Amino acid sequence: MAVNENQNGIFYSKSLLDIIVKYKKHLLIISVITIIVSIIFSGPSFITPLYKSEVVLYPTASNSISKAILSDRGNSKDILEFGEDEQAEQLLQILKSNKIRDRIIQKYNLMQHYGIKPDEKYRKTKLYKTYDDNFRFKRTQYMAVNITVYDKDPQMAADMANDVAFLLDSTINNMQKKIAKKAFKIVAAEYEKKQEEIKKEEDSLKKLREYGVHDYESQAEMFNRQLAIEMAKGNKQGVERLQKKLNVLAQYGGAYVSLRDALEYDKKQLSDLKAKYDEAKVDAESTLPHTFIVSDAYKAEKKSYPVRWLIVVISVLATFFLSVIIFGIIEYAKHTNK
Repeated sequence: MAVNENQNGIFYSKSLLDIIVKYKKHLLIISVITIIVSIIFSGPSFITPLYKSEVVLYPTASNSISKAILSDRGNSKDILEFGEDEQAEQLLQILKSNKIRDRIIQKYNLMQHYGIKPDEKYRKTKLYKTYDDNFRFKRTQYMAVNITVYDKDPQMAADMANDVAFLLDSTINNMQKKIAKKAFKIVAAEYEKKQEEIKKEEDSLKKLREYGVHDYESQAEMFNRQLAIEMAKGNKQGVERLQKKLNVLAQYGGAYVSLRDALEYDKKQLSDLKAKYDEAKVDAESTLPHTFIVSDAYKAEKKSYPVRWLIVVISVLATFFLSVIIFGIIEYAKHTNK
């Protein structure tokens, strides 16, 4: 069986070689014509040459300025540390968002640049499809993010790639600022409310001190001890004087203790709120870059598309093999008729 398969393989190879030899002039002419045609149709008159520009960047590890700078927690991420898979995927999602796409389209008037008529039926669909073909975003094997832009204008391709990188950072900042400002507003309101509560408690304690209540526990202990001494001496006036002071303590002592404890608790809460207030204020008012630009885009000197030699080679090989198959069918038909 193996011998027959080898014999058949040799036979088919010989038949194929015979066809190529027999029709070598035809194949040569077809190949030459294919070369000429592919050179012509791959030229700028038929295929618009595109220039490529690239930006390579890394995401940062931390998204919160306050946690990266002000936080004293040991697990806070360093602002100078490169991000990992999660941060890179987040950047890719934002790069593909309409927030960046629409701003690039508007700034560079891409509808006109791409030759799309404003009155076309599906102009936006065509515009977005062309944009997706010319703007490509991917993650590299080293966890960086690659922004690639193709355009017929090399300088415009470089400018758009750099602008996409800039808009990526500003878009993240805008999204975070919107939330950070709301969070700061909430924290600021709670902080001011707590300050007002503490001021009221301090005013109430001040009023109680005017009545002579300064430290309930120590005063009560001291007055009771002195009262016992005066009673032992039989000093009626001293006893009456101390009894009045004890009556004041009895009347206002409970309120004093409650206010004092509440004030101590609220001051501790105010301290915690102050830390949150400072962090929220930094997040709401300050910005930090969210990317490390490794390589900026520059004006390309050579076009990247189309690759004419590759088009010519593929066209010639495809035409050559198709021609051999057709000539083989012709030979088979002749043989069958005979």
